[in-house]
Amino acid sequence: MELNLGGGFGIYYKDGDVPASIEGFADIIMGTVKEKARKYGLIVPKVIVEPGRSIVGTAGTTLYTIGSIKHIPGVRTYVAVDGGMADNPRPALYQAVYEAMLANKATEKSSEKVSITGKCCESGDMLIWDIMLPAVESGDILAVSSTGAYNYSMSSNYNRLPRPAVVLVCDGQADVIVKRETYEDIIRNDQLPSRLG
Repeated sequence: MELNLGGGFGIYYKDGDVPASIEGFADIIMGTVKEKARKYGLIVPKVIVEPGRSIVGTAGTTLYTIGSIKHIPGVRTYVAVDGGMADNPRPALYQAVYEAMLANKATEKSSEKVSITGKCCESGDMLIWDIMLPAVESGDILAVSSTGAYNYSMSSNYNRLPRPAVVLVCDGQADVIVKRETYEDIIRNDQLPSRLG
């Protein structure tokens, strides 16, 4: 007999996250399964837990280029990037929270609170609310951590946006493992009916 409990191993996304160890997680699950099996006179099943994001979640970092910056006095500063909910829908779908840094200013102290918005022109296209960063300028590179599990797999061509490339970096070498989509890729299957030609 098998009992598949699905996914369950969390990962570190933001300050305050303390993912359980695999051993600790297994102890809790197996303790409960054994207790319930005894209570109901059942054989203890083989328990399967899918590792999911714990395998690759922290291995991924998404890089965005900073575009426009909009200061609204007394409200907030919005910083737009060249991506958004099309390549990372999790913040829009269920308020997932991420940490980030300016990769090209990694040694500088944080000095301003900003909110990171995407390029989809949607009120829900917010990647990160109220993050402290060094002085942000157009052209800076924002590195969002722990995006290895869901970004590419959940990405879409929302607003007809092409998906970004995926690059494998290991031992000082970088290789493109998924090419950046082009607009030609996006419209490849479009057809104009002959009656409208």
